[in-house]
Amino acid sequence: MHGGRMGKNDNKPNSGATRQAFNMEVPELPGWIEKAALASGGYPYDNEMKRKKYERHLHKLQIELMKLQRHVIDTGERIAIVFEGRDSAGKGGTIKRITEHLNPRQARVVALTKPTEVEHGQWYMQRYVEHMPTRGEIVIFDRSWYNRAGVEPVMGFCTPEETRQFLEAVPAFERMLTDDGIRLIKFWLDIGEEMQLKRLHARQHDPLKQWKLSPIDIKGLGLWDDYTRARNTMLRRSDSMNAPWTIVRANDKKRLRLNIIRSILGEVVYKGRDMETIGRPDSRLVHTVDQFFAGG
Repeated sequence: MHGGRMGKNDNKPNSGATRQAFNMEVPELPGWIEKAALASGGYPYDNEMKRKKYERHLHKLQIELMKLQRHVIDTGERIAIVFEGRDSAGKGGTIKRITEHLNPRQARVVALTKPTEVEHGQWYMQRYVEHMPTRGEIVIFDRSWYNRAGVEPVMGFCTPEETRQFLEAVPAFERMLTDDGIRLIKFWLDIGEEMQLKRLHARQHDPLKQWKLSPIDIKGLGLWDDYTRARNTMLRRSDSMNAPWTIVRANDKKRLRLNIIRSILGEVVYKGRDMETIGRPDSRLVHTVDQFFAGG
């Protein structure tokens, strides 16, 4: 985050090297980043959703999530939900709103640390398999096996051959899961470049959020284009009929959370499901892989 160090944060870069154009240690966020943040990455809304409206919708959707969990427990269904996206895209906050009122005995969040030496010697998928849901359980992966197609190759934590092998194997791996009866739901949270800068800058200067900021986050800011290429390859190679990706534009956290919950609730038919209350995901924000690469 210290490339192109500047004494002040008031000059917009002309080169397009946005992520290296200001000093993260300066407390004031540059005005040009603040101005560009919400619209970055092609976000279609000019303003964030109002909090009262958001909270009203969230409350109703969380009631529907509780109905969904009751259905899962009663029927023995198994649901695995994968959350992927760049740093600060909103994965943790969205997961928190999903699980906030669920029974934690039947709803788990899996957020694995870096592999141990023993895990390094195992089949790559092995440490994820042991966390798959049992009957009547919802498991949410806060990052997943897709590290092998994203952060690991970009940061040099695996070889190109290992990534190639992963991308060849992952459709068959996920087919095994779904053939065995696991309902696999995959989300990619897509954040714009300036919005990511804004959020990471906020983490840098908020003592209550600094734990979220890692050395990998810092190094990764200079690798935006590398992450973009990795994302594109991953989405194209791992999208399938049985385990499709749902891509959700993430610049407004409130709209993001509501649309992801709507997408989850739309996947399962359960007793008492109120589609009028749930509503449809916003087509300006929620896309299939084909829609995303066609420009949304």
